[in-house]
Amino acid sequence: MDKGAAEASSGGSDHGAAMANGGGGGSFSSLRAYGRALAQTPRRVARRACAATAPGEEMSRVRARSGAHMARALRWWDLIGLGLGGMVGAGVFVTTGRATRLYAGPGVVVSYAIAGLCALLSAFCYTEFAVDMPVAGGAFSYLRVTFGEFAAFLTGANLIMEYVFSNAAVARSFTAYLGTAVGVDAPSKWRIAVPGLPEGFNQVDLVAVGVILLISVCICYSTKESSVVNMVLTAVHVAFILFIIAIGFLHGDARNLTRPADPSRNPGSFFPYGAVGVFNGAAMVYLSYIGYDAVSTMAEEVKRPATDIPIGVSGSVVVVTVLYCLMAASMSLLLPYDAIDPEAPFSGAFKGRHGMAWVSNVIGAGASLGILTSLMVAMLGQARYLCVIGRSGVMPAWLARVNPRTATPVNASAFLGLFTAALALFTELDILLNLVCIGTLFVFYMVANAVVYRRYVGADELGRSARGAWPTLAFLAAFSLAALAFTLVWKLAPLERGVQAGLLAACAAVAVAMVAAFQALVPQAHEPELWGVPGMPWVPAASVFLNVFLLGSLDKPSYVRFGFFSVAAVLVYVLYSVHASYDAEERGAAALDGGGAKVQDEACTV
Repeated sequence: MDKGAAEASSGGSDHGAAMANGGGGGSFSSLRAYGRALAQTPRRVARRACAATAPGEEMSRVRARSGAHMARALRWWDLIGLGLGGMVGAGVFVTTGRATRLYAGPGVVVSYAIAGLCALLSAFCYTEFAVDMPVAGGAFSYLRVTFGEFAAFLTGANLIMEYVFSNAAVARSFTAYLGTAVGVDAPSKWRIAVPGLPEGFNQVDLVAVGVILLISVCICYSTKESSVVNMVLTAVHVAFILFIIAIGFLHGDARNLTRPADPSRNPGSFFPYGAVGVFNGAAMVYLSYIGYDAVSTMAEEVKRPATDIPIGVSGSVVVVTVLYCLMAASMSLLLPYDAIDPEAPFSGAFKGRHGMAWVSNVIGAGASLGILTSLMVAMLGQARYLCVIGRSGVMPAWLARVNPRTATPVNASAFLGLFTAALALFTELDILLNLVCIGTLFVFYMVANAVVYRRYVGADELGRSARGAWPTLAFLAAFSLAALAFTLVWKLAPLERGVQAGLLAACAAVAVAMVAAFQALVPQAHEPELWGVPGMPWVPAASVFLNVFLLGSLDKPSYVRFGFFSVAAVLVYVLYSVHASYDAEERGAAALDGGGAKVQDEACTV
């Protein structure tokens, strides 16, 4: 009893109440218990919000909460296939046209190369974490061991919502692309109008629901079999893309690379809008690369993480960059940039060509396969995010359960599949690419910061920051401000008399000086044993800079939506998650006091 009182005074006065409920009910065992928990909210938030778990604990005791292990059956070629499937979706068929017509012109090829470099830098940051800590949580787990529970929960919640909403929207677009492939006006023919429902919610799309449920069953059954299905679909999809590339190079005209259709109204040359247009185009097409982050959530199912993950994640980004640059070049050869249809650039390029209308049907078929592969990879990733969020104690534990027969997170997969299908059934989700991707870009930014923090801040055996924390945090904050200043100058400063160029050069010089000073003055706390980001801290700093720049290219509604979901996530954390994780912590402490030992998972060695 004295021991319980001491623990209550140091960590929360309701410890005894939680234990009195046997550790099973805790804060949610009754309305009275929940009322007591709410009264302790400020103390619990202060205790749990910045609580970081040690990587060893994340891979052992926390991982053991799922029961059965996920099967380690994937190799690097599976990861490359999943990366290709996740990135080469239908988005590139729209994004390329918009970036070419509105911003970069034929220089969109360079825009894709710049965006690919940015994606590769972020992929390096993901890879270091995934090799060192091969668990299924992806960015959620990386931020949890680095910045603590609240930062991880906020980013994880935004990622889950981004996945669910975008998957529902993409599933509904599958109906339209499938119709293009078979020559049917799919939205009107295959959707059922329901009188009496509000506009935007009155078109029932059973095809989209069927696709989501079919993929959900597949990913629940087996990860390896899902990977095989993805490999087959991706191979066929890449064959369609190579066909489009070949058609463009065979039937294109090199003069279109420098000559507009209307020279009197639009400038010529390969870079008609200069460097500004190329970088604005890179900001737009970068959204076509989003999807490789889902590959890192498969780390718990990789046979040889130390070798397979670096090849799989980085290799998929490199292959996709090459494909995208070739697609952009093919489209630029087919038509002058000012004659490209921004909504349907590839299919529109063949509408006026004699005997080539059938190519539009082929493009529709290729886009349909791209939707299937991107949906499968996204749903694999979102289920593993939710599974690990359930393991952490901030969401119901049943979401973390891994089925012992299929070795997959069936509960999380089924829950998210049904939720996504319900949204896709009725809701017309006219979501712009920017709205879908802001949460993901924010997480890329956070992961790049986390890599620097983890390298330069020493930690004790429990994962708590011990030394170097404040210099590192000060550098990360100051560097982010420098990147933000560069972005604001790029968007707002006047072009006259070289004002913008001078300010941009000053901001870039300050950012470079910050990185050089930090590298010289602050020593690294530890080196990764197996694989690390090269060029530390320059590579993650460049990733931070580029992600801030790309975030600055998004519009106001994107930030309104991001703010709305962030506020909703904070409310969920304060009203439920912090109390659930507090109870889990108390149960763990009680188990250790009673002689329980940390669960060791030998399968997690790399």
